[in-house]
Amino acid sequence: MTKFLEHKDIYLRPQQEEDAAFFYTWNNDALTRGKIGEKRSKSLLQIQQSLNKQRSDSIWFSVVKKDSDEVIGETGFLRMDPDNGCSDFSIILPDAAQQHKGYGKQVVELMFAYAFGYLHLHRLAIGVVDFNTEALQFYKRVGFQQEGIYEESYYYDFKYHDFIMMRILKQEYLRLYQAESKSRT
Repeated sequence: MTKFLEHKDIYLRPQQEEDAAFFYTWNNDALTRGKIGEKRSKSLLQIQQSLNKQRSDSIWFSVVKKDSDEVIGETGFLRMDPDNGCSDFSIILPDAAQQHKGYGKQVVELMFAYAFGYLHLHRLAIGVVDFNTEALQFYKRVGFQQEGIYEESYYYDFKYHDFIMMRILKQEYLRLYQAESKSRT
C-alpha cells in the first residue's frame, strides 16, 4: 500500500477508486453532509468519477489507519494559490467511532508540515459551520485562529447558520509546532 505521509497511527495516501464505498456512505449521511456543506446526494458512480479526476488546484488524500489499512477519512488542500502561498484546508473524519483518538491531530501535523515545509505555502484557511462546535474547538487547539464570520451564509435544516473563517500562518505553525517538538525532547 502506498504511504505518502506517515505518522504514529495513520498514514495518508492518494485517494483511490477502492475508497469510493467509504465516501459514498459518508457523503450521503445527513449529519456529515450538514457539517461539510454538501447539499446534494452523490451516487457511487459520481464518487468514483470524482476520485479519478485530478484538479490542478487541489491535493486530496485518504486517511488510513496503520493497524488495519482501513480508510477513516480524507484530507486535502483545495483552491490552492501557489503564487500567493495560500490554500484552503480540509479534514473529514466522519465516523464518531474514529474521533477523539488523536487521528485528527496526526493528520494536521502531517498536512501542516507538508504545506509549510514542502509546498512552500504561507497561509492555510478553513471555514467551519457554527454548529460544528467540536470542530471549531479542535481547529483552535491545533493553531487556527478565527479571522471572521460569514453571517447567515449557510442554510441547513430550515435555518441560516454562520461560517466561522479561520486561518494559520506559517510563522504561527513554526512557533507552535517547534515549541511542541522541543517540549517532547
